[in-house]
Amino acid sequence: MLPQLKRYAQLLLFDAKYFWWLASLVILGDFVLSQLIIRFVPYTEIDWETYMIQTDVYLQGELDYSMITGPTGPLVYPAGHLYIHRILHAITGSGTNVRMAQQIYAVLYIASLALTCTIYRLAGGIPNWVLLLLPLSKRLHSIFVLRLFNDCWAVVFLQISVIAYQTGYDDIATLLFSLALSVKMSVLLFLPALLILLFKRLGLLDTLRHVLTLGASHALLALPFLEEDYWAYLRSAFDLSRVFLFKWTVNWRMLGEEVFLSQEWANGLLLGHASILIAFGVFVWCKKDGGVWTVLKRGLTNPQVPASPGTVNADYIATLFFTSNLIGIIFARSLHYQFYSWYAQQLPFLAWRTRLPVYAKISLLLAIEYSWNIFPSTPFSSTLLLVANVVLLGGLWTGYPNGLQ
Repeated sequence: MLPQLKRYAQLLLFDAKYFWWLASLVILGDFVLSQLIIRFVPYTEIDWETYMIQTDVYLQGELDYSMITGPTGPLVYPAGHLYIHRILHAITGSGTNVRMAQQIYAVLYIASLALTCTIYRLAGGIPNWVLLLLPLSKRLHSIFVLRLFNDCWAVVFLQISVIAYQTGYDDIATLLFSLALSVKMSVLLFLPALLILLFKRLGLLDTLRHVLTLGASHALLALPFLEEDYWAYLRSAFDLSRVFLFKWTVNWRMLGEEVFLSQEWANGLLLGHASILIAFGVFVWCKKDGGVWTVLKRGLTNPQVPASPGTVNADYIATLFFTSNLIGIIFARSLHYQFYSWYAQQLPFLAWRTRLPVYAKISLLLAIEYSWNIFPSTPFSSTLLLVANVVLLGGLWTGYPNGLQ
């Protein structure tokens, strides 16, 4: 009996044919865990009340974004956020039925976990047992079922978009990407990866068509607010100059408030972000296609054909998207605790796209999780987070930045 159980365990943990067997157990187990968290861990009010009050203002007929405010300030999210919370407002009795909202977010969390497993499976190269790491994040459960942050919706729409790109449904994927962006501006961190993917897979003309689709679909969603006051909407929903409070940041705590808030530091981070993206674009992401200049020459001289002579596979797409996001996170001036959801479920995948030994991969994941669970953050936790993120990115550069396949 014992040898048979051992054999079954080995199949579940290591045989790719049993990936979805283990994934199903992980998803079911995490559903039970989420229910236990809702039942026994107190809910913490942070932004849910503000979301609901802002939705109240919108439902009363206000379309001027500068006038839609709540207890924690004005509405600073695109139109998709407001539409989602209009539905939640109706389901939860104007937001008063918090337990119902928690159950909705529990379903959203499980959906996110299932989508993560799907991305991993389509990409391949991830040992089955790595799935056991996904439910272990205390902070991620908190973001979904104890805090009810809107980041969760953006993450799920983005994940569905990545799967659609992985499976070749590019037009649907772009609409889903637009939907994710309509919830949270943070989805822009994936935009460099999207442009590279479209250019390599579809060519210049179709890339421009998809970019126009992104803009037009979002404009359609936001049309009532754009017609009312387009500048108020754009300034509120896509304020790239917005400065977050130093006291809430998880990263760059070691710098001190004066440096953290300075314009010089913001400019330096922007320069660093652009420089690393360019470095990956020039030296890494087009390497298998003969180099960036080969890709550019092919794409510009024949704009109607794919710029990549080869197939852009599911592994490359996931690695490209997640790496672009990690670069953006490293150079973000401020990361609030809910922002961990932007990449928490991507971290094991990225770790397994490095050449680091298993103990180093797990150590990085533990260091990042630890840093996001220190409240308030400290110079040490911020430094640890930065070092772990940078080591992970360096491991990708020297590892498999274009995927294993």
